[in-house]
Amino acid sequence: MANESSLRSWFRSEFLTPRRLLFNVLWYGSHLAVFGYGWYSQQANKRLAALNGLKFSVWTSRGAGLVLAYDGFMILVPMLRNVIRVVRPKMMWLFPADEHIWFHRQVAYSLAFWSMVHTTAHYVNFINVERTQVRPETALQIHYAQPGGFTGHVMLLIMVLMYSTAHSKIRKQCFEAFWYTHHLAFFFMLGLYTHATGCFVRDSPAPDLIDHFPYYSTRHCLGYLSWRFTIWPGIIYFGERVYREIRARRSTKLSKVLVHPSGAMELRILKSSFKYTAGQWLFIQVPDVSKFQWHPFTITSAPEDPYVSVHIRQVGDWTRALGERLGAGPSVVAAITSDAMKASVKDEKTSYGTRGEFVEVLNEVSNPLPLLRIDGPYGAPAEDVFDSEVAVLVGAGIGVTPFASILKHIWYRQKRGTLGALRRVEFIWVCRDAPSFGWFQSLLQDVEEAQTDPNFLRMNIYLTQKIGEDMLWNIAVNDAGAEYDPLTLLRTRTMYGRPDWKSVYSRLRMAIEQGLYLPGREASLKTKVGTYFCGPGGMAKVLREETRAASTETVDFKFYKEHF
Repeated sequence: MANESSLRSWFRSEFLTPRRLLFNVLWYGSHLAVFGYGWYSQQANKRLAALNGLKFSVWTSRGAGLVLAYDGFMILVPMLRNVIRVVRPKMMWLFPADEHIWFHRQVAYSLAFWSMVHTTAHYVNFINVERTQVRPETALQIHYAQPGGFTGHVMLLIMVLMYSTAHSKIRKQCFEAFWYTHHLAFFFMLGLYTHATGCFVRDSPAPDLIDHFPYYSTRHCLGYLSWRFTIWPGIIYFGERVYREIRARRSTKLSKVLVHPSGAMELRILKSSFKYTAGQWLFIQVPDVSKFQWHPFTITSAPEDPYVSVHIRQVGDWTRALGERLGAGPSVVAAITSDAMKASVKDEKTSYGTRGEFVEVLNEVSNPLPLLRIDGPYGAPAEDVFDSEVAVLVGAGIGVTPFASILKHIWYRQKRGTLGALRRVEFIWVCRDAPSFGWFQSLLQDVEEAQTDPNFLRMNIYLTQKIGEDMLWNIAVNDAGAEYDPLTLLRTRTMYGRPDWKSVYSRLRMAIEQGLYLPGREASLKTKVGTYFCGPGGMAKVLREETRAASTETVDFKFYKEHF
């Protein structure tokens, strides 16, 4: 029953919500329309009467081929990151620019489906060509000796490699496999642009080839010439990658490496040409670790800070190698974390300093800090936080990183009195284990202590791990009458277990509607409450459903998820 309920919930959220329903109608409807046009144009062409003797297989292959040209055009559009960054502030009302990775996946799913249709139909075509001798060719010749068959099989092989390594579990465990196989897209697109050069669709028994591109004559070769359209996103994408490479090579210096008690490494970077807004993210490359890999990380500094910072956990091959290169490998991190957690009160000293402090990795002459390049910044929904009257910032584990930048930026803008529409902030952090609180601790303390209006920012910290007897006893002893929470060292008390999201949003809605949450709010006006989330997909689905369920005519709950 639980699985059936979750399946219904998934189907409803993916296909039946108004925005998704509109997308599905337009997206899949356009595919069927293109397929129908491709089928009809082949079937109705009298010059292709001999080929039409193959009947349904050739009509199907032609319709699916035109759909693949359509998807081949669209697959690179959501990857034009700099174009999206420019148009995002102006075009958010028209299309969800923050969902570009999701849209890229939808195109990929469609590409996989229609590739199977197209390939299966062509296998039937080639066998029937050999059987009927409508052309003096064998199936094996068409498959492997002609450009159409050869490029088609190469593209299928590349798709198998790219799709199998694009799964979320593969990306998390071995990002390198995903990174390198996805760069085979260059050869995939070359195959797509040259796929029709074999002149399979023609009104003559033999192909009418010429000695220059596209290597076939349009007098007898009657294909769609779709490469003339599909090539443009490829040209723009190539130009953008060249621009990104030039921009990334501008003067950049890694000034400091800090290790927090949670085990997160903080890299502080100096780059005068790098301009960003709070909540954005960037790509990092460290040639000493890998000359080709770029990894995405959320910016954790505020635009007002004199440096750009990112926080990195050592959870994969590349991040562990980076930690070792910086002199902050797993053994160093484990020692700092263990020692820091021994302190039970805010100012108790350990060998690495007081609890909650970071430790700077010293730059030795024999092991200087490595060369580093950054590419970005790129937009993220959290940068729109000042457009909401109430901002609910939800981070899960290390997913709290974008809100480090947002909270610091809010702090600076609070001082200047330039908060825009923002009147209240609810910060919710859900952590699996106590040490994870460490790296964000000092920032939260500073923000908490700087608040002049106790109602403006409210922090809600949740610990979801099962608490052992030793920790429970330590909490009981140190929490009684203490000014600070024994786990987070904040005045805000830690809550244990998972948040009841239905209760969180229903209480928030009731408080707003009753005028208790936003004093002076006019009941006739609609209040916008934006939920900005960074974390696992399962929690995102729950939050999306609860925000949708909590919305009323007077309180509009919006949900935004961070995407890389």
